[in-house]
Amino acid sequence: MSRPSARVEAVQAPIIPIIGDLIRQYPGTLSLGQGVVSYGPPPEALAQLATFHQHPGVHLYQSVQGIPPLIDAIAQKLQAENQLPFASRDQIMVTAGGNMAFINAVLAILDPGDEVILQTPYYFNHEMAIRLANGRPVCVPTDQRYQLQLDQIEAAITERTRAIVTVSPNNPSGAVYSAADLQAVNQLCCDRNLYHISDEAYEYFTYDGVDHISPGRFDPDQTHTISLFTLSKAYGFASWRIGYMVIPTHLLEAIQKIQDTVLICPPVVSQYAAVGALQVGRDYCHQHLGSLAEKRALVQKALLPVKRLVVPESSGAFYVLIQVDTDLSDRDVVEQLIRKYGVAVIPGSAFGMELGCYLRIAYGALDAATLAAGLDRLVRGLSEILGAPTE
Repeated sequence: MSRPSARVEAVQAPIIPIIGDLIRQYPGTLSLGQGVVSYGPPPEALAQLATFHQHPGVHLYQSVQGIPPLIDAIAQKLQAENQLPFASRDQIMVTAGGNMAFINAVLAILDPGDEVILQTPYYFNHEMAIRLANGRPVCVPTDQRYQLQLDQIEAAITERTRAIVTVSPNNPSGAVYSAADLQAVNQLCCDRNLYHISDEAYEYFTYDGVDHISPGRFDPDQTHTISLFTLSKAYGFASWRIGYMVIPTHLLEAIQKIQDTVLICPPVVSQYAAVGALQVGRDYCHQHLGSLAEKRALVQKALLPVKRLVVPESSGAFYVLIQVDTDLSDRDVVEQLIRKYGVAVIPGSAFGMELGCYLRIAYGALDAATLAAGLDRLVRGLSEILGAPTE
């Protein structure tokens, strides 16, 4: 009988479209689900479109790695901001978003049955990509503050382990890992001949004086670190699909093969827009951090009075991952919140939190007034579901 491959059937269904379908069934639902920002690209990015057609050959296929002006802009940014040493521009690959950068990496390094260590909670598309690459995700829990547990990471390494993944600032928890912990993971990968895949999609989104650290800076020769970045979040670029990766030189040919097969080259019009965005630089994101910090405070203030909730500290990204004291499954709670209270969040089980009820709240996409309305619905819904009035 015809059927999808067992490999694909082992992959979890993407949660964002599932929640999106539920939201459409209940018009008027306010979504605290999808992780995007409320602002769009900088004018300098859009200005590139006006002159795009004047560049010769732009309607033809371009380099698999990316157009030279964008590669140059990325190289300057990586050296100035991330302190990433690299010997050649050939270590930079432009991709169609950060997710493509990750699946490029795992397809390049995994043989069937090889293992990749993820921190739980993990970013669900990472777990999905590993399975699509015929790999095996090995999940290591973080602590109660969603910080790395180095001893458990080391204990999880086997002869089939090929990589350790870190996501900092973290999706879905908002945790930011310390420089010391990221350096320890990077050194462990060096010592054990593993890759350290570092997803830094939220590099500019940190609060309370917390710094983002790129672990690739601890790998002077870039022999074992694969660093992943994207413009989707910081520059309001989600639909433009531009990300990039910094790779060891010995992986270049493998990743070129993968990208040429899947994509040929990232959308060229989007690459020119990305050049304009990087000319503005991180200040474009930083001008929005104040309002995001206010939204973060609004979330914390709204949730803290609700009994039977655990709300850990969140120092980065634009997420809070709360624990709900209930015997109900997280999917049941999410469905009740949408059907009865008109507010959507994401179940923690999609991020590997299988024991207990966890919910991810995203606060980046809504203006302050709409966020406040959504939080009112969420607090009322959780209070009634839990039978736990606010303090």
